[in-house]
Amino acid sequence: MAAKKPTDSRGAARSALSERTDAQTRKGIVELGARVVRQSLAETDPFVDVPLRSLSNTSFNARKRLLEMGDSTQRRNLFNTAQARKFMQTVLLSKGCKDLIEAGKTLSLRGMYYMSLHTIPGTREKTFEGQEESDGILEDIEVALEALRENLHLFAKKRGTMVGPITVRDNGDEIDCRRMGTGGYAIPSICEPGVVEFGKCDAKFVLHVEKDTVWSRFNEDRFWEKHNCILTEGSGQPPRGVRRLLWRLHHELKLPIYCLLDCDPWGHYIFSVIKQGSINLAFESSRLAIPDAKFLGIRAEDYERCELTDDVKIELNDRDIERAKQIAGYPWFVDKKPWQKEIQRMLRNGFKMEVESLITKDISYVTEEYVPARLKARDWLE
Repeated sequence: MAAKKPTDSRGAARSALSERTDAQTRKGIVELGARVVRQSLAETDPFVDVPLRSLSNTSFNARKRLLEMGDSTQRRNLFNTAQARKFMQTVLLSKGCKDLIEAGKTLSLRGMYYMSLHTIPGTREKTFEGQEESDGILEDIEVALEALRENLHLFAKKRGTMVGPITVRDNGDEIDCRRMGTGGYAIPSICEPGVVEFGKCDAKFVLHVEKDTVWSRFNEDRFWEKHNCILTEGSGQPPRGVRRLLWRLHHELKLPIYCLLDCDPWGHYIFSVIKQGSINLAFESSRLAIPDAKFLGIRAEDYERCELTDDVKIELNDRDIERAKQIAGYPWFVDKKPWQKEIQRMLRNGFKMEVESLITKDISYVTEEYVPARLKARDWLE
């Protein structure tokens, strides 16, 4: 009798889990299509029900400190001229996802857009006017099937970087994030345990910065090495791959998450999304949002506290002011006096500031003085 070949039990477990997930997702798509067929054969108006991704269907769970999606749905009927296009797009993209699962392949959001793009025979009507349409329908399919984008075998463009004292296994390849040079480790859009695994980690915390320009300053100054931390960036509002990675670093490795973001409504909103979740992705808050995340700065009082010059002031416009008032009214901020004080002070100042403004003090002021001092004093907003 031939000896059995040794197997990687972790790999086998991941493979079995992937197969089960694929089978479950494919079953959901097939059932969606079968319902449409049954409705058509019964000579009734075929429809698809899609959960509403809107503010009106989103609530804040104070106990969990997360945004959650409600039960409201929108019905898309084939014979309703206002809904027929979206109905067609939903069925078309669902088939595309089923094809990917059955082929055992993945595709980018851009690739799925092109795979589904064509002109409807006998008309000049295209299935999609642009990728924005396709991306929105794919999110609808996620919530309708209660399946994540990763389960549909789709991935987005990589956006985000990491460096620090941690080793990761990315699709089986071991990567030492201590030895990534000036570029860092490009955070993939799919950061599930079956794709990205954590190896040795010596970090004490994670510092997430808003932009790659700030990240580059911290990386060049070896901040992560001096302070034994992981340094990440999300190129503005972080995509879900970056948010998922931060969630896993926090929950699986028990690392605190500190955010260094701009002093403006958009920096405040980015922090809100990291901390509580977003309206569009409220159905994924439990695997993306980090209620214990801390806002390290930059703060409205830093103009005076850091003795900055008028050169760093960026005047608030009407849109900024309106957005700031909206954020102040968020249920998770409305009862927090420090946040109300922060937003009101920014409005009284009449200007916003970027993290890069600290460079006017010294090129390495933010890495050598500002952040170390805030961490030592535990000076942050929650």
